[in-house]
Amino acid sequence: MGPDGTAAGFCGIVLAGGTAARMDGIDKAGLELGGRTLLEWTIDAFLDADEVVVVGPPSVPTTRPVTFTREDPPKGGPVAGLLTGVDALLRAPAVVGVLAVDMPHVTTSTMRRLREAAAGHDGAFLMDADGRRQLAGVVSASRLAAVRPDPERQHGMSLRALLADLDLASVPADGTEARDVDTWADWRDLQD
Repeated sequence: MGPDGTAAGFCGIVLAGGTAARMDGIDKAGLELGGRTLLEWTIDAFLDADEVVVVGPPSVPTTRPVTFTREDPPKGGPVAGLLTGVDALLRAPAVVGVLAVDMPHVTTSTMRRLREAAAGHDGAFLMDADGRRQLAGVVSASRLAAVRPDPERQHGMSLRALLADLDLASVPADGTEARDVDTWADWRDLQD
């Protein structure tokens, strides 16, 4: 599958700076699945992106050139990570994609479906089988800027709170797309 030439202005943010508290604080980006790190799987989902920023420690090498950055202070949660990632972009995006590093079954096709579903909305996010919004989505950069809180409120803010006033399309996960790795049991199950 080659890059989508119609995706100009699309940039990706990989959230890789979490605490992994239920996994003894391991750097999930470096876990290997099928001989590749979770970070590489996640970056692959952004094949169409003009640019990718990884918000997390630069501890895992990548084959695709990316920008690494950290929120200040580190481990500020998904909102602080997303907005720090947006600030690190070299280009002004039209659409920002966001994806947690522990969702290796989200692919380029997933991101394309999300971008298509976002047409006529402020964005679109992947939903699991129970109807929960996952850390995989796309959002209009201008609409994100309009709801951006001041720096003090970003740290620890939930993504749900940040996006509450936006018109977001819900995209049901296809197969295992919504599977993430929060525990060692999740990691074991992902190997199946």
